[in-house]
Amino acid sequence: MKRFFLLITATFVFVSVSAQMKDFSYKFYGRVRTDVFYNSRHNVESVEGAFFMYPKDVQLDANGEDLNAVSNSGDFIFCTRLGLDITGPMLFNAKTTAKIETDFGGFSTSVLGNFTTLRIRHAYVNLDWGRSSLLVGQTWHPLFGEVLPSIVNLNTGSPFQPFSRSPQLQYNYKFSRFNIKAAAVFQNQYRSSGPLGSKMLEYSRDAVLPEMFAGIDYRKDGFIVGVGADVLTLTPRTQSTKGELTYKVSERNVSASLLAFASYSSEWWKLNAKTIYGQNNVHTLSLGGYGVTSIDPVTGAYDYVNFNHSTSWVNVVYGKKWQVGLFGGFTKNLGTNKPLVSSSMTYGMGMDIDKLYNMSVQTDYNIKNFTIGVEYSYSVADYGTIQTTTGKVTNTHAADNHRIAALCNYSF
Repeated sequence: MKRFFLLITATFVFVSVSAQMKDFSYKFYGRVRTDVFYNSRHNVESVEGAFFMYPKDVQLDANGEDLNAVSNSGDFIFCTRLGLDITGPMLFNAKTTAKIETDFGGFSTSVLGNFTTLRIRHAYVNLDWGRSSLLVGQTWHPLFGEVLPSIVNLNTGSPFQPFSRSPQLQYNYKFSRFNIKAAAVFQNQYRSSGPLGSKMLEYSRDAVLPEMFAGIDYRKDGFIVGVGADVLTLTPRTQSTKGELTYKVSERNVSASLLAFASYSSEWWKLNAKTIYGQNNVHTLSLGGYGVTSIDPVTGAYDYVNFNHSTSWVNVVYGKKWQVGLFGGFTKNLGTNKPLVSSSMTYGMGMDIDKLYNMSVQTDYNIKNFTIGVEYSYSVADYGTIQTTTGKVTNTHAADNHRIAALCNYSF
């Protein structure tokens, strides 16, 4: 491990020296972050429990006891981060900048169990002509945007707030107080689900077409308001087996999402809100997905229908050195526009959840580049049975989780 860090340091030194020789400048930044958490039950989560999503369903044993009603806690430091901002010479009459950012949130396995590895968070080049700019590389998904909650939990409001970093081509054009954004987005670390399993790259890759986003926002005196639209095309399967025969099939599923957001910030206040009417946004760690609506009797090819979900959140933070904040999020399954073949032939995340909501309260202490904070959040998921005629979830029961999270963060 010591040699590994020495190698990284030597690499950065070499890059910086070479950069200076070629009229480049650079700036290192990062943070050392420690998070501690407690949960009252098992949850759907990632990054070894650091990234909380929502409570797991009730699972009864032979005595009627809930197997998921088990308290748990953890302490992690792998969200410590290191980044490099680079400014280069003019190119095509544009100011050139680049960013490389990594943390230890990647995971691998060995005979000793899971261990953390470096992963790419951001890696892009940006060409800025003043009024317009072009970004090429990996950064936040456009649905994540610039309006997001300010909370202690690492999940940044997920699954209510879309969360994904994706390779993309992003074009921005500014005029007056407006900004227009258009992006062609590809999947990599965050992926869709389908008949072959969850988080498979083939669904988006075989579709050829990238995910397309377009949006516009208006900014004035601390206010931001905006709207956007997103279209995702997937190819769930390229072949089908019917009996003992295999057929080449041409399957397609196209989903669309609309969002609106608003933000206000002043010396003492931060108010942020976002609402999304979306379909199949699993690749942004949001509830939703799609299902089979018909099967070809000869080839076994599937036709698909998307589940419709409405998701909203609001976040209010007050203070400077001492801050207090509130967060609330709500997601509702609105069903499908066509009947399903079977409730078992659905692909996504939280498909058997009718509604999900979260309420959180937090307090932070901030001084220079040092922050400590604590947050209490209460989450409830209403699980039930998917109705094949409507895609809605009925006969629900609740599963809830109490979570306490604490943060210590040193930025540089």
